[in-house]
Amino acid sequence: MAAKWIEALTGSLEQKKQYKEAKARIEALPAPYRDAANAVNRYLMYYGGVTDGDTIVQMFLDHADLWERAALDGTPVSEIVGDDPVEFAEAYAQAYGGTQWIDKERARLVKDIENAKRKEQR
Repeated sequence: MAAKWIEALTGSLEQKKQYKEAKARIEALPAPYRDAANAVNRYLMYYGGVTDGDTIVQMFLDHADLWERAALDGTPVSEIVGDDPVEFAEAYAQAYGGTQWIDKERARLVKDIENAKRKEQR
C-alpha cells in the first residue's frame, strides 16, 4: 500500500531501479567509455526532455548497452560519437521520441493565447 502511494507521488520505483542499474553499468566501464557515456548521459538529461518514464528508462538502458558493446569491441569513442558529439546526443534522444516537457508547454502557450484573444474580443 505504501509503495503505491509513494509511486503516485514520485513515479515508478521500478523505473528508478532500472535507471540506477543503467548508471551502475556505465560506472563499471573503463575510463574512456565511462567518461564519454557520462558526458552524453548528462547532456541527455538536459536535452532529452522526455516525460514518459518507460521511454526514458529504455533510452538509458540502451545507452548503457551501446557503451558496454563499444568497450567490449574496443570501438573508439570517436567512432561512436563522430565529429560532433552534440549532433550524436541529440539524434540519439530524438530516436526515442515520446512526450517531451516542451509539448506540454507548447499546448499551454496556445491555450493561454487563445484565452487572451477571447478576452480581447469581449
